[in-house]
Amino acid sequence: MHYENIFQLTLFYRRIIFLLAFLVATPSWAADWPTYQHDYSRSGVAGESLLTPFTEGWVHKSKHEPRPAWRGEAKWDGYNKVYDMKSRQVFDYAYHSVIANGLLYFGSSADDKVYCLDAVTGKERWVFFTEGPVRLAPTIADGMVFVGSDDGNAYCLDAATGKLIWKTRLGPKDYRIPGNGRIISRWPLRTGIVVIGDLAYCAAGMFPAEGIYISAIDVRDGKIRWQQKQVDLPAQGYLLASHTRLYVPAGRNNPVVLNRSDGKRVRVVSGQGGTYALLTGDSLVFGPGKTGTLGFVESNKSDQLASFKGNHMIVTPEMSYLQGDTHLSALDRSRYLDLARKRRLLQSRQKALSEQLKKLKSTSTAKRQTVQKQLTETGQSIDSITTEMGQCFPWKVRCDQPLSMVLAGKTLITGGHNSVAAFDASNGQKLWSGKADGDVFGLSVADGRLFVSTNRGVIHCFEAKRLVK
Repeated sequence: MHYENIFQLTLFYRRIIFLLAFLVATPSWAADWPTYQHDYSRSGVAGESLLTPFTEGWVHKSKHEPRPAWRGEAKWDGYNKVYDMKSRQVFDYAYHSVIANGLLYFGSSADDKVYCLDAVTGKERWVFFTEGPVRLAPTIADGMVFVGSDDGNAYCLDAATGKLIWKTRLGPKDYRIPGNGRIISRWPLRTGIVVIGDLAYCAAGMFPAEGIYISAIDVRDGKIRWQQKQVDLPAQGYLLASHTRLYVPAGRNNPVVLNRSDGKRVRVVSGQGGTYALLTGDSLVFGPGKTGTLGFVESNKSDQLASFKGNHMIVTPEMSYLQGDTHLSALDRSRYLDLARKRRLLQSRQKALSEQLKKLKSTSTAKRQTVQKQLTETGQSIDSITTEMGQCFPWKVRCDQPLSMVLAGKTLITGGHNSVAAFDASNGQKLWSGKADGDVFGLSVADGRLFVSTNRGVIHCFEAKRLVK
């Protein structure tokens, strides 16, 4: 039998076994969290509801704290006179967890391993060694674990046993250099892996001048299906994917949009950069820029339509939620963006009128007065719309957790400095708060549990309240 047919048959049986195990062992309210921020839109929206109060379950303490690739933003940008800048590359400040079929997985940037724990008890199931730091969370698909390492390889492991199925080097050669006090590949994988159908998408490379290799890998055998070389921007942060597009965060720079079918570049969006991003359809929200601002870029556009002061956003059909340094708020995003579109048209008109006024210096006073009146009225309309945009927030409450956020049903969960909290998404009422050992940069929800990851290498498991039938 041909190797490909054998693999397809093996893959089919693996899917059946995992599906049966899931149906037998998983309660009706449970759902997985198979990749960073739940899905490839990086929505942060769980497939289940969690009810407060939460009770402490287990705690897993790694022997070593995470060793981030980037230790924070510069203190200030003297050229642009920007102070108290945000760190725009925080993708590996904690061991972000993913959960599938009752098992929890995370990678370590400190000891170069992929770990698998029992999600119910926290007990270790298996460990797999790579040859470099594992900085981003694995992705679980069809009973397999897909993960990248600073050693330059993409790995495919058996989710139940941790056994290696294949590994693929993305860079042109196995060349090692010093990096972050370690020996790593010149083309490390720092984008996470997106798995859709029979393809796994990822990127390798840190120095654009030496090539950034964005690739689609066949999940059956690890062979590269297509690869595009990028020489102007890095690739750092979790990849995002829609039906037709692949979005590649570029560290402190702005994201790149590619065709999923062949990896060819569509455009680079405008903004202030950052590794945080989420998709709503084919529209992109990303940041936090230098000052904690999220930019919104519409589908098939390059320029930002709107910006929001905040660190993270959750988008739902009914409402969006914005997390800032000191507050949590609900946003009528549809109304806000409609107003933003009207304001942008008026701003274009204002610019055109200003240019027209400059050219009328030598003409009649009456004509200049007419244009000046139109310019004043346009400015007043812009001010009015801006005021109305400020009224698109149904509620806003104090929140001391600015580092991470997810949504589970009607419960918003936020992570902060040594703490985690839950809020009612309908009105912002605080429902619960708990302690954590460190800064909470990672939150995951699965099987009626909340998993909290901190910068000290600690993962807390909290049990949600169960509905009594």
